[in-house]
Amino acid sequence: MTPQDYVQQKASASGSSFYYAFLFLPPQRRAAITAFYAFCREIDDVVDEVTDPGVASSKLAWWRKEVHQAFAGHPTHPVMQALMPLCDTFGIEEAPLQSVIEGCELDLSQTRYLDYPNLTRYCHLVAGVVGEVSAKIFGQTDPATTAYAHKLGQAFQLTNIIRDVGEDALRGRIYLPVSELQKFDVKAHEVLNRIDSERFQALMQFQAQRAHTLYDEALALLPAADWRHQKPGLMMASIYRTLLREIEAQKFPVLKQRVALTPLRKLWLAWKMQALGRF
Repeated sequence: MTPQDYVQQKASASGSSFYYAFLFLPPQRRAAITAFYAFCREIDDVVDEVTDPGVASSKLAWWRKEVHQAFAGHPTHPVMQALMPLCDTFGIEEAPLQSVIEGCELDLSQTRYLDYPNLTRYCHLVAGVVGEVSAKIFGQTDPATTAYAHKLGQAFQLTNIIRDVGEDALRGRIYLPVSELQKFDVKAHEVLNRIDSERFQALMQFQAQRAHTLYDEALALLPAADWRHQKPGLMMASIYRTLLREIEAQKFPVLKQRVALTPLRKLWLAWKMQALGRF
């Protein structure tokens, strides 16, 4: 299996909404975003699939060295072997990749976030910087697009947090800020035991409204000059925001089930943005 085959398999196997946006890119950009996305999946999988925190920490430390060595010209993992030849072309630097690792390291030591500013830093590391790198690969021409991409990445992460409340609870994690649990009188043990209530529903509606606000703010920040170049990100925004609305329409069943869009619906939303330029 070539490095290119490996990252393609890694990206397509995830079933992520991101994959559908990649399909419409020219070959070289598609190769770059596929390799970068595969890197993000590798790091995320360490935290989600390795049950021993010590082993997970060692694996992330290995990835830190691998990224550093790769940018020094010596990649050994197929993901980095696929990504490195494209880094100069698309302005991909070492620091954002290390930030993604840093964000996932937080998951090994932190299962609660005191307030929204603390959660925002986590979202910056695992999603905001991912948005910035992706915008460069998609063809960013205006420096102002960076702010749009960062905010959109954070909107995606908040959507993920809402979708995954129940799954995260099974891992002993609660990403909903402690101060907001207190505000809506939702106890941590209720979330961990996946107990629904009107109070929980109100808390989730508050989270969803924040995510919608981030989507609106992000789209308002996108310069007109880069609208066409950033269509893949806009496709993802269409898919993710539709997912958020679906979760709202089903009255936040996220404690007991994972709400998802069908592959056909994701493909339709991506095509509609690509072909018609609208959500």
